[in-house]
Amino acid sequence: MTTSLPIFRLLIIALAAGLILTGLPSPSRAQNIVVMVNGDPITDYDIEQRSKLDQLTTQKTPPRQEVINELIDDKVKMKEGRKYGVDPGISDVNQSYEGMAQRMRISPEQLTKSLETKGVRPETLKSRMKAEMVWTSLVRGRFKEKLLVGERDVAQAVQAQTGDKLQIEGTEYKMQPIVLIVPRGSSAAFLETRKKEAETYRTRVASCEEANSLFRSTPNATIRGTITKTTAELPEPLRKVLDDTPIGHLTAPEMTKNGIEMVALCSRKPTMIDTPKKREVREKMYQEKYEKTQKAYLDELRKAAMIEYRNR
Repeated sequence: MTTSLPIFRLLIIALAAGLILTGLPSPSRAQNIVVMVNGDPITDYDIEQRSKLDQLTTQKTPPRQEVINELIDDKVKMKEGRKYGVDPGISDVNQSYEGMAQRMRISPEQLTKSLETKGVRPETLKSRMKAEMVWTSLVRGRFKEKLLVGERDVAQAVQAQTGDKLQIEGTEYKMQPIVLIVPRGSSAAFLETRKKEAETYRTRVASCEEANSLFRSTPNATIRGTITKTTAELPEPLRKVLDDTPIGHLTAPEMTKNGIEMVALCSRKPTMIDTPKKREVREKMYQEKYEKTQKAYLDELRKAAMIEYRNR
């Protein structure tokens, strides 16, 4: 049973690559009820439509019972969503549909036409998307704490994989770069004057608020937006400078091609160091937790659901 969004990524790949099967029969309009799920019907036509959609995304003909199970799951998910007030509107679903088309680099109208030429109504895909939007919101909302992945667990997993012992704790620096503009070709006297101005500013500034107020009104000076860097992202010399600078104050002026530059240090606090490998492991651990949690949740809901087969 498909319970997460990869089906839509597969559809994007299949459509974009032009690999979708051709020659599918025209959709049947049979409305014979096959299953009742909590009083909500699933018809032969629903099954036929979902089968075609699955066939487009996987390039395989899915077993009928597998398709029925997917539709039952969607009904169960939608009912649970209504119970908790999770019910995306038409505009939300259409926005997601348009987003899919954009990722395929086609218009929503072209996506609709691509589906219809293969016998799939766009509403079939939209219904599938809506059920997954509801389910993702439910699982992440109701089990937020359970899905958390601890940084020490991530570091231990990385060490187990690579044998490398990672530094877990580091420092996060929030800062704002400041530039006192020095035009090209300026005289040594002018440059010296600007350096003295920079030192004067350093004695006046004791917080990033003061730095913003001062440099946003100072001619020939700019202060940029706040940037955040961690220990792992900064060279040792710059880390030492920032560690030696009091919070809210400016670093020593430095001459660059842009002019005289300083940095206003807004905050400095302990944090967990991130690396590409850690992000990869964290995402995998989160996905494993998510899959386990959502499966148990869905199994519980299915057991409590009223599922009545009419024709098989």
